[in-house]
Amino acid sequence: MVDDETDAQVLFKQRFRREIASNEMQFAFACSGNEALGYLNDHIDETKIVLSDINMPGMNGLELLKSIKQQFAHTQPKVMMITAYGDEQNFNNAMSLGADDFLTKPVDFDILKQKLRSLQA
Repeated sequence: MVDDETDAQVLFKQRFRREIASNEMQFAFACSGNEALGYLNDHIDETKIVLSDINMPGMNGLELLKSIKQQFAHTQPKVMMITAYGDEQNFNNAMSLGADDFLTKPVDFDILKQKLRSLQA
């Protein structure tokens, strides 16, 4: 999960506590695109899905998406964009860069859980 808002970490840990406790899902959190790329460089073999915000300082989520698709072409984890900016331009940009899915904030966690399970399959 990549989001510059640290509240997102707390929210995800709360909403996925059962899945985390049962080891159905594991999360790692990064506060920036650069931090996420550093994590992926060390953990690419165990990373299946990247959830990324779009609007972040420094490297934004679309730039991160492009970097993931270029740098990790051999293993390419699935990438889902989660953003407050659900306009058509952001959606089209994300999909053209290779996003596997797109959700808008506020996140419906039931839908997110369904999408994560289908992306893991």
